[in-house]
Amino acid sequence: MNRFYLPALLISFSLLGVIYASVTPLFEVSDELWHYPMVKTLADGNGLPVQDPAHPGPWRQEGSQPPLYYALMAFITRWIDTSDIDQVRWINPHADNGVITADGNNNIVVHTYREAWPWRGTTLAVRLIRLLSVLLGAGTVYFTYRLALELAPEQKTLALAAAAFVAFTPMFIFVSASVNNDNLAIFLSAAALWLLARWLREPPLSFGWSHIILGLILGGAALSKESALGLLPLAGAVMLWGARRMTEDGRRTKDEGSRLKAQGSSFFLLPSSFVLRLPSTVLRLSLVFTTALFTSFWWYWRNFQLYGDWLGWNKFVETVGRRPHSATLAQLWGERVGFVQAYWGLFGGVSVPMPDWTYLVLNVVIGLAAIGLAWSLVRAVVRRQVTATAMAQWGLLVAWVILIVVGLIRWTSTTWASQGRLIFPAISAISVLAVWGLARLWRGLPWLAIGFMALLSIAVPFTILAPHYAPPPELVREQIAAIPHPVNADFGGEMKLLGYNLETTSVMPGEPIQLTLYWQSQIAMDRNWSIFTHIVDDQGLIVAQRDRYPGMGALATTLMSPGRTFADRYVIPLPAATYSPAAAHIEVGLYDLNTGERLPLKTGGDTFTLASVSIRARPGNLPNALRQNFGNQILLAGYDLSSRVLHPGETLQVTLYWQALAPIAKNYSVFVHVRGAGESLWAGKDAWPQQGAAPTSGWKVGDVITDTYALTLQADTPPELYDLEVGLYDSGNLQRLQLIAADGRPLDADFIFLSKVRVVAP
Repeated sequence: MNRFYLPALLISFSLLGVIYASVTPLFEVSDELWHYPMVKTLADGNGLPVQDPAHPGPWRQEGSQPPLYYALMAFITRWIDTSDIDQVRWINPHADNGVITADGNNNIVVHTYREAWPWRGTTLAVRLIRLLSVLLGAGTVYFTYRLALELAPEQKTLALAAAAFVAFTPMFIFVSASVNNDNLAIFLSAAALWLLARWLREPPLSFGWSHIILGLILGGAALSKESALGLLPLAGAVMLWGARRMTEDGRRTKDEGSRLKAQGSSFFLLPSSFVLRLPSTVLRLSLVFTTALFTSFWWYWRNFQLYGDWLGWNKFVETVGRRPHSATLAQLWGERVGFVQAYWGLFGGVSVPMPDWTYLVLNVVIGLAAIGLAWSLVRAVVRRQVTATAMAQWGLLVAWVILIVVGLIRWTSTTWASQGRLIFPAISAISVLAVWGLARLWRGLPWLAIGFMALLSIAVPFTILAPHYAPPPELVREQIAAIPHPVNADFGGEMKLLGYNLETTSVMPGEPIQLTLYWQSQIAMDRNWSIFTHIVDDQGLIVAQRDRYPGMGALATTLMSPGRTFADRYVIPLPAATYSPAAAHIEVGLYDLNTGERLPLKTGGDTFTLASVSIRARPGNLPNALRQNFGNQILLAGYDLSSRVLHPGETLQVTLYWQALAPIAKNYSVFVHVRGAGESLWAGKDAWPQQGAAPTSGWKVGDVITDTYALTLQADTPPELYDLEVGLYDSGNLQRLQLIAADGRPLDADFIFLSKVRVVAP
């Protein structure tokens, strides 16, 4: 293989990384919003934060992460004046972070001229760290090449392909071009895997520096991210394996091998040479692990002293949020689509996807690789063509992938973390295995896949990232003249609604209303107004709404110049339990999120009514037909309400229609609550269905059970909108039934909201 190919690959990756780092706006990479404040607090000399979930600080859960990456980046950028961080890190208060939406608003922050070239202050610090992180990514690509060569020294072309598989994974480039402690953990994990694979093939004969280097790598990885702790047992196993294979001079003697073969001994039988070398082995293990512990143990001891938890997970989970139920394997399997997307490329705050067909192609690639690996393994075993060393080396890769995946399963069962990018510490192993499997089917197949990945990686910054974060363009005169419904509603002489286009005039619960508003700024504004778009039914209830900054979240009114015009598209889904049939209309206005004050219309009032919308009932014989599946046992098939507008002290009749999906062994209680702000309870009832007359254990599959509850509001219930929540729980242990999605995926939710109700003053 030409000796220039690997440098060319590393340069290509680095150039792509620079493009991603430059094109992606600041803090629009998953958790960069919180990773960078960790760097800044260290660079400012404030030391490591003590986590307080009640006051998490700008770093939030990242303050629980091992600090090596942050400390290195703080040291490099400490000379930069980053006192402008609050102006650069301007958080979008309405951002749909982590949610794929049809109408944008995924920008985590509001972007200003401060991000433009020439870089200064916080912008300079973040961009510099991004570029340094790209170098760590290039190091991962390099060690992937070295790792593949250790497994198959004669297969330099496949080693290059494995490195390219890493280099052209779009999400890996995206993460590498960001402020993220994963970058150092991934790099050190790749380096450790290479060194361990090398030791499996040729254990070091000398005692000393090589063991210290391994210890430093293991310690550095453990001080970068806790998922790298799995490297420690792997290293111990590799060293024991190497000691077992060697005699006093570093190699098993022929006599020893002959004796074992003659005796028919198992490969796992300890030879006498191993026993003789045991003291030396213990010393080598001690040197490696002492070095690793000296490097990183202090951090885990600090966690234990501060939080009573060696890993600090208790404070991490309290800060980031815990699932209401520990996720089962079935639930995690149901989250596989988003997990896989976040491995290949789900950008921004895991909310900006690539086209669906790209994931299909990439998943087919991995499927073919798995088939090729399985076929290769079967052939090798049947033909006895695999050596013990080769099995150990490939087993090392598989073991590391398994450790990372098992660790992530444990973690994501507790909190929301089903993101494929979190297994990137194993990306070197995954890529080597993938390329090897593809090559077993056809030697050209890896390069065909890599070619597609390279084209995709080149296209992403220009066709996905840049357009997604671009503010809406100015309207030209012809576009303004062509607005379907001009209104020219003037809000306080500051913003003018030029008109609108309503694409949806009739909708069923669960379907979206699509609307485009056309705006013009009137003056230079000194307040940041948010736009609200409400769907209001004939009872005056807001059944759906969309609140955000203008320009699909990309604009702030204080940044607009007078006369700025733009189109603002909204996709507003109606909740599945929306009361129907009903007549509704659309209301639009602007308000100050900090104070709640609305911007008045010059013609009076503070809300402009657009058009009418018809909310149709879903097909079915029951009122407000639903298909809300509780635990694959009970279906809420519909509901009805005696009224949706009440006075304090009045009674609301709620009728639920249940259906058994399967034979039910337990008797479940139903809860129906009227909830206000802060989980306050203003009316509620918990009982067996039909006040105990129809226990769930007696239901027959398919029968519809009519179940009515009388909820009397407290006499002091304040006039307001309230949520009506319904669910079921085991009367014995109070465990709630989880909701099941239509595709069979368990959800985190264990109750549903029905229609809102309004309480009015007597």
